[in-house]
Amino acid sequence: MEKSKSITTVKVDLGPKSYPIHIGANILPGLGDYVKRLGVGSRIMVVTNPTVGALYGRQVSDSLEAAGFETIVAEVPDGEKYKSLESAALLYDTAFTGGLDRSNAVLALGGGVIGDLAGFIAATYMRGVPFIQVPTTLLAQVDSSVGGKVAVNHPRGKNIIGAFYQPRMVFSDINTLYTLEDRQFRAGMAEVIKYGIIRDRDFFTFLEREAPAVRQLHIGTVIRVVETSCRIKAEIVAEDETEQGIRAILNLGHTFGHAYEALTGYSEFVHGEAVAIGMVSAARAAVKTGLLPEPDLARIERLIATYGLPCGFGNLDIAEIIESMYHDKKAVGGKVRYVLPETIGRAAIVPEISHEILKNVLQGQQNQV
Repeated sequence: MEKSKSITTVKVDLGPKSYPIHIGANILPGLGDYVKRLGVGSRIMVVTNPTVGALYGRQVSDSLEAAGFETIVAEVPDGEKYKSLESAALLYDTAFTGGLDRSNAVLALGGGVIGDLAGFIAATYMRGVPFIQVPTTLLAQVDSSVGGKVAVNHPRGKNIIGAFYQPRMVFSDINTLYTLEDRQFRAGMAEVIKYGIIRDRDFFTFLEREAPAVRQLHIGTVIRVVETSCRIKAEIVAEDETEQGIRAILNLGHTFGHAYEALTGYSEFVHGEAVAIGMVSAARAAVKTGLLPEPDLARIERLIATYGLPCGFGNLDIAEIIESMYHDKKAVGGKVRYVLPETIGRAAIVPEISHEILKNVLQGQQNQV
């Protein structure tokens, strides 16, 4: 493993709500000093799960305590099903009994589930307390920790209960990816590939060319992957913080993907796998509607497969998939807005796709893996 304490910083430019994303290798020991610069209160609730807590909890607490903070550690069981109102209620209890006040911060140490849940607590406890993201998975480092979307799930849909609430800082140590399960790393690559499809054709080409180095976690290559992904997302969020327009392109693959997750009870696919399948769905629909050239579809499917991600959803019922998408939180006025690629590097928001095209696309992915 390469050792480096140099830090690259990407800024999310949101005026008074702007914040830095610090990216580097072996930087976690310096976390406390960076938190101290934020001017938050002296008590910090660290929200994590048992797996991440065992790996990095002591290191984070030691760094924070060395910088003068008192830490309250709250562990939530690992898994999407724990991103719930029930888990939120337990965290509110921990915050209250631990004496957390409005100046104190909530710090998320973990992947997307922990980040979303801890952010939801920060947004709603005492009407909002400072929030810090320390993402430890690739998916969280490149996507869910950036942009301020926080939420919990409802049995009828993913992220139905939530808010836009920006962190004060994101602090991403690439070295945490060395302890990540390969499946979770591959899942994170779905969101990385998404950025190439929607915004940066050169980045997409880089991901094609550098696939072996990325999959071997070459530290310099992975830092570039995380930095470029964060830069693209930061630019889009700065243009449209609350998803009234262009930010919706970040949902490429998600409308389909959320349906695949919900219909399997969030147990068969991890989020990035569902998004990968959803991007294939969206790209095939784009070809059938005349938006996307066939050669671009072939490249998209090939790159998704190169990173070991699925392209099909197995034996899910097509009618149920379509019904689930109409209940997605992104549906407006009873209509689903789809994000479809126009070419690699550019995407469009399409207000509706005919049921005939949807059925045709989904039939092509049924019983496919």
